[in-house]
Amino acid sequence: MTQSPPTPLPSPKERRRLREAGSLTQAQVAERVGVTRETVRAWESGRTKPRGRKREVYARLLSTLVEEEEPQQPEVTEPQESAPEVTEPEPQEPVAEPAPPAPPLTPAQAFDALYAFCAPALVRQAYLLTGRRELARESVERAFQLAWQRWPEVAVDRDPAGWVRATAYEYALSPWHRFRPRYRHPEAPPPDPSDRALMAVLLRLPTPQRRTLVLYDGVGLDLPETAAETEASTPAAAGRLMNAREAIAARLPELSDPAELHRRLTGLASTERLRAARPPVVRTGSERRARFWTRAAIAFTVALIGTTALTVRTAPTHYEPPIAPGAEIQGVPERVAQGPLSEAEVELREKLRGGLTSGPERVQPLSR
Repeated sequence: MTQSPPTPLPSPKERRRLREAGSLTQAQVAERVGVTRETVRAWESGRTKPRGRKREVYARLLSTLVEEEEPQQPEVTEPQESAPEVTEPEPQEPVAEPAPPAPPLTPAQAFDALYAFCAPALVRQAYLLTGRRELARESVERAFQLAWQRWPEVAVDRDPAGWVRATAYEYALSPWHRFRPRYRHPEAPPPDPSDRALMAVLLRLPTPQRRTLVLYDGVGLDLPETAAETEASTPAAAGRLMNAREAIAARLPELSDPAELHRRLTGLASTERLRAARPPVVRTGSERRARFWTRAAIAFTVALIGTTALTVRTAPTHYEPPIAPGAEIQGVPERVAQGPLSEAEVELREKLRGGLTSGPERVQPLSR
């Protein structure tokens, strides 16, 4: 008895492409095949291969996606050899001209589309990272404000959603928030006891482990993408993920299954009413913030120039030696009041007054 060869499967990258082309998530594919989401992720990454009945079901699903993707082509029949027949030319139907290409989106329209696609999910992810609703909204808003300021760079990025997500995560996990008065006290916990327990365990995790867990089990990135976004090697990201799962399983044993953990994380993020601001509000806030800092920089520059000019104007241009401090002089005799003239002094005074003021002696010297 011979066994039939196994059904051929496309490459792992092609499997993922077909799933995304069919607008299916890994969880939906896992439900149809009858496996876990982790198994589908391993099949698409090439770490494992489907076997047995699961392989047949998975192959049929992929073939269905291929048939839906390929356009139906008209069957071409080979012409039969026969005598040439003279046929009248059939009138050709007018071919409709192709529709003109749609005009390209303006920067504001492209930004609004990216915001509408990413912002709601990013707010929920930031809430899982911080446990604060207001900080989650603020983190996403600041990330998109920075994206609008650097839109020429973000628009040509390979993954604009990943760029904004990394910026929002960095702002949400910044240690400086603990010094802000509005974030010194914790917010009200989730109403459900199981959600409160899960949130408490998440907030006890170290920041790198919490971020890795949210990206892998919450967002659904594969391990290399998670490692790249957390700026770590793949083994380091795998170690963080395993440590985070072990810490959660130690406190909540019912979450030892990764699929159940993913479901609970999604449910915890979805129970809170987290709404992001409207795109025009974010763009206006970004422009207002940019104007404020531009004016502040101009004012600081003007103040610096004025201070420098005043210093140059009032600074001394030559060396001025310091004046020595005064010292008290001692040993000087006191001044004595002049007493009455003697007879000889009186006679001399009279002689000077009477003899030198008149007579030839004033202009002619006396002979001796």
